Amino acid sequence: MSKKITLLDGAVGTTLWGIAEANGVEKMPVWKYNVEHPEFIEELTRRYIDAGSEIILANSFGANGPAVKRSSNYTVAEVISSGVKAARKVIDGTGVKLCLSIGPLTQLLEPYGDLEEEECAKIYDEMLDAGIGAGCDMVMVQTFMDLAMMRIAATEAKKYGVPVFCCMTFEKNGRTMFGNSVEDTIEELTPLGIDAIGLNCSLGPDLAIPIIKEFAEKTDLPIVFKPNAGKPITSGEGTQVTAYSAEIFAQEIKPALEYVSYIGGCCGSDESYVREIKKLLDR
Repeated sequence: MSKKITLLDGAVGTTLWGIAEANGVEKMPVWKYNVEHPEFIEELTRRYIDAGSEIILANSFGANGPAVKRSSNYTVAEVISSGVKAARKVIDGTGVKLCLSIGPLTQLLEPYGDLEEEECAKIYDEMLDAGIGAGCDMVMVQTFMDLAMMRIAATEAKKYGVPVFCCMTFEKNGRTMFGNSVEDTIEELTPLGIDAIGLNCSLGPDLAIPIIKEFAEKTDLPIVFKPNAGKPITSGEGTQVTAYSAEIFAQEIKPALEYVSYIGGCCGSDESYVREIKKLLDR
């Protein structure tokens, strides 16, 4: 019997900017839309549900204390709970799960920067408390390049008694920008009792597949794969296009199906990409 692969969503940020633009609203830190345009969050959630996503990310990725304070008068609790509430409005009754999205901080941990471990844990706890409190079913700690920071975020997330997925972002050489390897990632995170591990962002599917294969060879944990739809390219007419069309993306991602338990897209992918992956899974 072939294993079940759960279909995730596509990008949150780039898709929300697209929705904002279509509605004549300026580009801003996407978490602001939670409070100022919750209807955009509802629209995003609806699109992904219609495309077949079984787990959808809440719009919470960069809504950490320092970032929220820097560019608004809102609190983290306000921002995250508004986003979760908007998504839940659409999700409730569908059986789709809502996943709190937690991203890296712009400050660096000691000794590279002056962020202390305790302060870092507090920032993540505030996000988690707001998101799980407002009704997220699980947590995705994603797009991290620094394994030390990932460990802190994942440790905090595990305290909430919900499933926790961890995705690092790798360079073509199979290491993160901080030099962490697949093996380091597995060794550091597995003892925390996380529920799935893998890769998101950074690379298109073709370059990321060797890294996903390495995860599959070195861990028994379920594997998550959310590659980018390629870096945006400026076309001859001056418009931004993604490197992969939805059809090409699905073809390129196909070899990963033998390794992964969860699959979706990251930056540049939208509901059309999810639809194409769904066709693959249905086959």
